[in-house]
Amino acid sequence: MIRVLLADDQSLVRAGFKALLDAQPDIEVAGEAADGEEALRKVRELRPDVVLMDIRMPLLDGLAATRRITGEEALQGVRVVMLTTFELDEYVFEAIRSGASGFLVKDTEPEELLRAVRAVVGGDALLSPGVTRRLIAEFAARSKEPAAAGALAELTEREREVMALVGIGLSNEEIARRLVVSPLTAKTHVSRTMVKLGARDRAQLVVLAYESGLVRPGWLG
Repeated sequence: MIRVLLADDQSLVRAGFKALLDAQPDIEVAGEAADGEEALRKVRELRPDVVLMDIRMPLLDGLAATRRITGEEALQGVRVVMLTTFELDEYVFEAIRSGASGFLVKDTEPEELLRAVRAVVGGDALLSPGVTRRLIAEFAARSKEPAAAGALAELTEREREVMALVGIGLSNEEIARRLVVSPLTAKTHVSRTMVKLGARDRAQLVVLAYESGLVRPGWLG
């Protein structure tokens, strides 16, 4: 059973998500929070698998709450999906860097929400190729000089190649076609790369690809 914590200051939003999630045989709403401080307390108490976290909340905003959650070793198994009113929310970029596994607009289709919850539990980032490319473009526009690539020393040449393709927003299926391998092989390379670099999920791998200099601004082809 996938356990979800709903963190949003709008009770109607929480009620709508709760009704949808609780109707699924493999998902249950473990708790709710109306502000960031309460969300942090509930995460520590309930240890949910996924937190659906609104970006803008009183007392402690979702961004700060996410940084605290992803920064606590005891909560490493918790995945945070940020909720935003607009897909191009100015805080989405910072949310990914803060450790969020992805983001959803609040008016997303029910099927997409369910797919998202199941995907992040499996270690995938909730970033469709189109959204990933927009996120990358934003990252590229804000990026500073790349950090030293020493962190990539343990990667094989193929793993570096795969990481670069993840960095430009390709899905496992697209990577498989580009490298002429099976989707399962592509997924295995991505997983091994994440393990070696200590990346929580695919979203963090994208960030690391830029921060290490493996991918540079403009490589969005």
